[in-house]
Amino acid sequence: MKIIGIGKNYVNDISEVSSLKKGEQLIFIKAESTLVTNNKNIEFPKITSELLYEVELVIKIAKKGKEISEEIANSYISEMAVGIDYTAKDVLNASRENKGPWALAKGFDGASPISSFKPISSFKNLNDINFDLKINGQPKQKGNTGHMIYNFAEIIAYVSKYMTLEAGDLIFTGTPASGAGQNFKGDHLQASIEGELLLDFKLV
Repeated sequence: MKIIGIGKNYVNDISEVSSLKKGEQLIFIKAESTLVTNNKNIEFPKITSELLYEVELVIKIAKKGKEISEEIANSYISEMAVGIDYTAKDVLNASRENKGPWALAKGFDGASPISSFKPISSFKNLNDINFDLKINGQPKQKGNTGHMIYNFAEIIAYVSKYMTLEAGDLIFTGTPASGAGQNFKGDHLQASIEGELLLDFKLV
């Protein structure tokens, strides 16, 4: 199973999309061992003192595909969840100083908590899905898929040009343009899709 992430994929105002949509998407890979499921609490990672959160919708690939066209790409989605894409910012900064990759900053244990999945058939319009994140009861991020630079179909088509997608692969599809920030030990995170609380855990 692959975990694929896309960066910088949301705007605050949809009028910004056309100027930013240049065809080259920012893609990265996360290790399977980053996953945390079943709303388990996460031990605050010892490798960082600057843990940054980003709430994202996560799509699950239904079947094997290569060079998938945009026209049929959404048929390759089986389910959707909400998750947190964690970054160890201090680790990332140190890597960037040596022009290094994102692997350690994105790939540490616990870096990808995800909720249970809902069938994609539950969503009438994939281009109009609301999701949000609260931390310690306070709203932090709100997103709607209508503000994506590259929608689900465009992501799947782009990624599948480079690598074969297989059943069970997960794609983190980007975070809202505003509200991402730093987490601290003891924080309580709760993320919802269309008002339904699905992800609920603490950093301990």
